[in-house]
Amino acid sequence: MPRWTAACNPFALPRYHPDMDTRLLELLVCPVTKGPLEYNRDQQELISRSARLAYPVRDGIPILLENEARVLSDAELGL
Repeated sequence: MPRWTAACNPFALPRYHPDMDTRLLELLVCPVTKGPLEYNRDQQELISRSARLAYPVRDGIPILLENEARVLSDAELGL
C-alpha cells in the first residue's frame, strides 16, 4: 500500500510563497485610506504611501491590520 506524505497531498498548502500573486495585489487596498498598495519583495511588506504604513506579508499572506503595520519614515518614502 502506498504511503501518504505531505508532498502527495493535493490539499496541502505551501509553507512559504516568496512572491505575492499579482492578481491579488490588484484587488487589495489599504484598510485605512482605501488607496493602492505597493509590494516590497525584499522586506515582504505591502506599502501604503498615503497612510505611511507598511503591512507585513507572512508566508505569502498579507496582514492588513493597522495595529500590525509599521510606520514609514520620510526616508523610506523617498521624501
